[in-house]
Amino acid sequence: QVLLVESGGGSVQPGGSLRLSCAGSGFTSGYTLNWYPVGWFRQAPGKEREAVGCISGNDGSTYYSDSVKGRFTISRDNAKDTVYLQMDGLKSGDTAVYYCATVLIVQEACVLYDGHYWGQGTQVTVSS
Repeated sequence: QVLLVESGGGSVQPGGSLRLSCAGSGFTSGYTLNWYPVGWFRQAPGKEREAVGCISGNDGSTYYSDSVKGRFTISRDNAKDTVYLQMDGLKSGDTAVYYCATVLIVQEACVLYDGHYWGQGTQVTVSS
């Protein structure tokens, strides 16, 4: 069974930074997380899940929601088979559980699909 594991969450003050990591395991032999476009999503209590952004599996193109554009950066380290979400200038509105998942990138949108792989999330709390 494929499982994605998020890590790096924590509590920070507004304006602070965190870097989240997403690593995969259980892929079929010959496939790793490097093969897949990977998206970051977040969900706050009482709120709908929203896409943060995603990174392609080939040329490394990245796409971001307007709410985080300019503050968050998605990257991947293929040697470590890991996708990162660097979050700078954090705001209280960024407080949420952050998930990574394999996605499709459709017209620069990060789209979940039936059978996508995802993790259990990591909590990010931004408060003063």
